[in-house]
Amino acid sequence: MIRSMTGYGRERELVNGRDILIEIKSVNHRYNEYYVKLPRVYSYLEEPLKKLVQENISRGKVEISVTIVNVSATDTKIEVDTALAGEYINAMRKANMELGLMDDLSLSRIMRFQDIFTVTKAVEDTDAVWNDVKSVAEKAVSGFLSMREAEGVKLKEDISGRLSTIEDMVSKIEQAAPEMTKLYMDKLYSKLSELLCDQSVDEQRILTEAAIFSEKTAVDEETVRLRSHISQFRSLLDTEDIVGRKLDFIIQEMNREANTIGSKVQSLDITRVVIDIKSEIEKIREQVQNIE
Repeated sequence: MIRSMTGYGRERELVNGRDILIEIKSVNHRYNEYYVKLPRVYSYLEEPLKKLVQENISRGKVEISVTIVNVSATDTKIEVDTALAGEYINAMRKANMELGLMDDLSLSRIMRFQDIFTVTKAVEDTDAVWNDVKSVAEKAVSGFLSMREAEGVKLKEDISGRLSTIEDMVSKIEQAAPEMTKLYMDKLYSKLSELLCDQSVDEQRILTEAAIFSEKTAVDEETVRLRSHISQFRSLLDTEDIVGRKLDFIIQEMNREANTIGSKVQSLDITRVVIDIKSEIEKIREQVQNIE
């Protein structure tokens, strides 16, 4: 099954107190390119994420975005400097006595002094974090691949229809090509008769010239190769392999055969058919550029 290089996958889960959101999107590209967006504190996850995605994606420009929020606050530790808090209390009570004020100290008043608190982040277990992120990333990749495959089905249907159209046009060329020699003979005979007036026309010369013309304008080999390329193309569309680059090459060969046919034929009708074939090949090329 062919897959498109365009895809999108998204997964969000709450795992072990972590709200993890992972988005994967890609566009067509000749080679492999990976970009990972991560919070700086989790930058160590970049390489394993790339490796996970590379195991499933061989071609395209891929962007992976990761957001991690610790909702349980298990990664935060708060400590109180009780010695400093005691100094605040002693100083305030001394002021109360000297000024004759009411002693209304309470915990809520002491908590206003922010410098008595120390907030630190606990050291996270990097392996545990990766396992949580990996579980979400695998589901995002699965959704991403499903979309790529669905797009691939559409691409295959479109390309298959265009290949059938090209085959029909090749049949028209194969039917019309032999008529070119007969038309050439008729024109040559008429021209020579006009030039020679009452003199007889050398029939052998007509046949010789027609044979030379037929050899120069024969497109049998080209149409056979073109049909062969179409058959190879269809076979690749039905494989499970990564075929984008192979299809690129076959498209080049199909275009080469069409150009050769166009350069040989001397019929306006066939030339028009060749132009239509080249147009269909170009449309297939555009589709192939988005196949992995």
